[in-house]
Amino acid sequence: MSKRIIVTGAASGIGFEAARQLRAKGARVVGLDLVANEDIIACDVADQAAVDTAVEQAVERLGGLDVLINNAGVGFPQSAGARPDGRAEKVIAINLLGPWRVTGAALPHLRASRGRVVNVSSGLAFLTVPFAPAYCMSKSGLVAYSDALRAEYGDELTVTTVYPGYIRTPIHEAGAAEGIALEGAVPVEKVEDAAGTLVRAALGRPVRDLATTRRGGIGYAALRVLPRRLVERGVRQQFTKQARSGAFDGSRLASDWASRVRAAK
Repeated sequence: MSKRIIVTGAASGIGFEAARQLRAKGARVVGLDLVANEDIIACDVADQAAVDTAVEQAVERLGGLDVLINNAGVGFPQSAGARPDGRAEKVIAINLLGPWRVTGAALPHLRASRGRVVNVSSGLAFLTVPFAPAYCMSKSGLVAYSDALRAEYGDELTVTTVYPGYIRTPIHEAGAAEGIALEGAVPVEKVEDAAGTLVRAALGRPVRDLATTRRGGIGYAALRVLPRRLVERGVRQQFTKQARSGAFDGSRLASDWASRVRAAK
């Protein structure tokens, strides 16, 4: 029997490619995203009423539900020293509370099928970088939500947390526009590889945690056991190097920090 799957954030990036690969393997997939098309139901995951309606429509279209992939996410740069603004609240509402909302709506159907939840976190759940406090908080929080879901419902469904690294998708456009980018600071992963990992999580043997590359898996395992002070020092050294090379010269958000880094040289 073909697996019946909902993918949030299916209109672009990892979600779009994962839905394509899943269909190629015979799965039946309905996407949830802000704009509808023949394969996607319009849904704002920050709105519980919209989520409840869209999930029921998707389940009706699929005839049940075996797998939920919580992939929808956004990213906007902020300073940890500034007051959180509306964009920071949007990151938390979509990246952290969004998966909780969709899972809550889908849970009766997943319990009935003894199905799976796949939560797409990030390597930044392990590695906090400057100017992304809301994003890093949301992805660390999503790991905790996955753990809570296992603790309460692990006897009826499986939960896999997936950790993509840096991938050139539209989620990074806001950071680039602010002069804050991970390009050159961390290794680049392919969207096809990340999507393939979601396919594995959805259709393969149940696994608790999955990195999207072997290198990422090794790195995240190390980050779990290294002293936090050492990890923070490494991050600061890498971003200091970027600042001294002029990588943040066009950023108003990072200008104060970059000037302090240069002054400390």
